[in-house]
Amino acid sequence: MRIRIIIADDERPAREFLKRLLAEIPDAEIIGEAENGAEAISLINQLKPDLALLDMQMPEMTGLEAVRAVANENLPLVAFVTAFDEFAVQAFELNAIDYLLKPVESERLRETIRRATARLQKEGWQRKEADRITEADAVYKSAIAHRPLQRIPVKRNDDIFLLPVANLVSIKADGELLHLRTSDGQKFSINFRLKDLEARLDPALFVRLSRSAIVKIDAVERISPMPGGTFEVRLKNGEIHSTSRNQSKILRARLLQL
Repeated sequence: MRIRIIIADDERPAREFLKRLLAEIPDAEIIGEAENGAEAISLINQLKPDLALLDMQMPEMTGLEAVRAVANENLPLVAFVTAFDEFAVQAFELNAIDYLLKPVESERLRETIRRATARLQKEGWQRKEADRITEADAVYKSAIAHRPLQRIPVKRNDDIFLLPVANLVSIKADGELLHLRTSDGQKFSINFRLKDLEARLDPALFVRLSRSAIVKIDAVERISPMPGGTFEVRLKNGEIHSTSRNQSKILRARLLQL
């Protein structure tokens, strides 16, 4: 039997590479290709392929999110194509979801086709695939929820910049806005709660000073005791922040004791 396949990847060279590899496999037939998750969903519902090779890291919608949006009765077997992502690999291996690491190797792809062909001949494969994907999605989301934030999307005029968290020096709350300052002196504002952002930051790199301020530990120049058991914190860029009493205790325990 020839296995009917669609591929989805937002990078055209990646799609072309997969197509060349699949052309060398007699049992594989490409019936469609998509460049984003929405197109992948449409193709799956329309063409009902046997197997979907989905890029995990597509913009706007990941491969997992795309396949979760497909009705169970239209669900194909799925193999996710991904650059190494420890959380995705963990989720897929735990739930027996097939995946291909970029750059995709010909023999690994052939093994994926062989496994898919065998699964298609088993009773109830569609329901089992839906269950596996649901569980993998839950594992993946749980894992990334605990991963420290790496970038913050910030808007300036009509442009959106991806601000590396590593460049942050301080975060100051002002009403519903957060004012972000970077190591090179840039300033950005976002509409977000300080408490929610703090939960996404690496606690080894940042410390909360008060209800309205978080600073990067490496940006601190000196810490001066103040009356009442609080501290004045001066950053290397000249910023001065005062700590609250509660946060002073945390600051003392985290930074001021050997």
